[in-house]
Amino acid sequence: MHRQTIFTRRRFLWGTGALAVNTALPNALFAKTGGAARLVVVVLRGALDGLAAVPPHGDRDYADLHRELAIAAPGAADGALALDNTFGLHPSLGFLHERYLGGELVVFHAVASPYRERSHFDGQNVLENGLTQPIGTADGWLNRALASLPARSVGQWERAVAVSQNVPLILRGDVPVLSKSPFTTPDVDEDLLARLADLYSKDEWFSARLSEAVQSERLADAPGMSAAQPGKPPAGAGRVGSVARMAAALMRSDGGPEVAVIEATGWDTHANQGGSTGTLAQRLAGLDGALRALADGLGPLWPQTAVLVVTEFGRTAAVNGTRGTDHGTGGCAFLAGGAVRGGRVIADWPGLAHGALLENRDLRPTLDLRSIFKAVLGDHMRIDAGTLTTRVFPNSNGARPLQGLIRA
Repeated sequence: MHRQTIFTRRRFLWGTGALAVNTALPNALFAKTGGAARLVVVVLRGALDGLAAVPPHGDRDYADLHRELAIAAPGAADGALALDNTFGLHPSLGFLHERYLGGELVVFHAVASPYRERSHFDGQNVLENGLTQPIGTADGWLNRALASLPARSVGQWERAVAVSQNVPLILRGDVPVLSKSPFTTPDVDEDLLARLADLYSKDEWFSARLSEAVQSERLADAPGMSAAQPGKPPAGAGRVGSVARMAAALMRSDGGPEVAVIEATGWDTHANQGGSTGTLAQRLAGLDGALRALADGLGPLWPQTAVLVVTEFGRTAAVNGTRGTDHGTGGCAFLAGGAVRGGRVIADWPGLAHGALLENRDLRPTLDLRSIFKAVLGDHMRIDAGTLTTRVFPNSNGARPLQGLIRA
């Protein structure tokens, strides 16, 4: 049974002013919006360290394993933002903490897709194709879900948009979708980077050098990231912030898409990961600022929106020889939004004792990500359970949808 920590708080009230987006969009940008549910999926490519993003400060083995990368308990200098007696949020995730206190964030821990190897390329395929193996279909679970949505009476656009140079696997399939990007130049080829990372994953020195080079390029490409302060969004949320603002503007446009996919890269922290400050802290601050921009941009749509934040797998429980973490298994995920019944941590926590770790190195997953996906698609997007099990996520009877994630 999944342990749920529930905080009952007065809902946080905040402004809903939309942010301007410097890009070509329809003239009816902020026309009257409908009452349909909205869904945003944020894919963090590179494998986020869930033990840093959601530090289990109450686990007695955490500090010894994560050492200089460990985040201190709430109340300590540069400590975590309090969730409950076991878990906190990284101090860079101030906006997510606000949403948690406002009852609009569910934090999941010890989660994973069905994938149990450690290849970025294959792990992302499983995360996006909705199967148990990296091959077997050319379409993604979210596109299959789109085919099952109830027909809408109005709307001049496709129902989903990938704010990206290319349509990611999760949105590929028979249902037409949009692909738009606020950038005029393409990003680094993520498939190539994933293959290189897998190739060098067994060599600590080469793996660390590749990680350092990619992180340096991405940080340089994100204005304001180096000035990020723990608990506050950076001066500019970088590329992912621009993408988030564009996604919000598209969804608020007249007849705009109900579903959006955002990709954020740079989470492969083999070297110099940092703790409450440093490389990962800056990436988390950029993500947090982007989610704030998304919420502000959605404005009146926020109460009917759910935002899923997921990654292909977690990272090792112990620090490696280059002050980073390697490819792991169990990690964390987030579900935020005005439509979310939040203020909870959901974790069937296995612990970080040596005997509890998967293969003596990874956080052992106890919750299938598909159980979260099914819950959101079923309760929020109104797709029936039979379709979810047979069509959207084939052969997924063992991944039962969680209950009560979405407000009635």
